[in-house]
Amino acid sequence: MKRLYAWGGHPYLALPARIYLGLVFLLACYHKLLDPAAFALDIATYQLLPLGLINLLAIVLPWIELAAGLMLLLGLRTRVGALLVATMMAMFTVAVTLAVLRGLDMSCGCFASQGAASDPISWFTVLRDLGWLSLSMYVLVFDRDPLGLDRLFARRKPGEAVTHHREHRT
Repeated sequence: MKRLYAWGGHPYLALPARIYLGLVFLLACYHKLLDPAAFALDIATYQLLPLGLINLLAIVLPWIELAAGLMLLLGLRTRVGALLVATMMAMFTVAVTLAVLRGLDMSCGCFASQGAASDPISWFTVLRDLGWLSLSMYVLVFDRDPLGLDRLFARRKPGEAVTHHREHRT
C-alpha cells in the first residue's frame, strides 16, 4: 500500500481531476453568488433543513464552493480544497439521493435554478455526484505533492519529501 501512496505519477493524474473539479465548483457557485434568494428556494425544496438555516446556507455555501474551487485550480492548500469538495459532495449526494427516493419533482440547484421541467434530479444525478466525490477523494488521499502553488511555495529541492514540520536549528 505504501508503494501506491508513494507513486510519483499521482500529481500528474490529480492535476486534470483538480482542474475539472475546480471548474465545476466555480461554475456551480456563480449563479448562487449572484442570486442567493433563488438558491435558498432550491435548498428549501429538498425539505431537509429547518427554515432558519436555509438563508444562512444559501449565503455561506457558495463562498465555500468558490474557495474550494480556487484552491483546487491553483494548487494552493490543495488537500484542504479537496477535503472541502469531498465533504460537500458527500452532503450533496445524500441530499439528492433522499430527494430521489422521496420522489421530489425538482432540479438539483447545482448550477442554476432551472426548475424540474428542464433539469430534473434522477439517479444519474446521484451517479454524477458520486463520480465527483470519487475524484475529490483521489486528490485528497493521493495528491501529496500537488502541482501548483503548494509546490512552488514549498521551496524545497526536487525529489525531497513534503514535511509538515520545521526543523530546529542549533
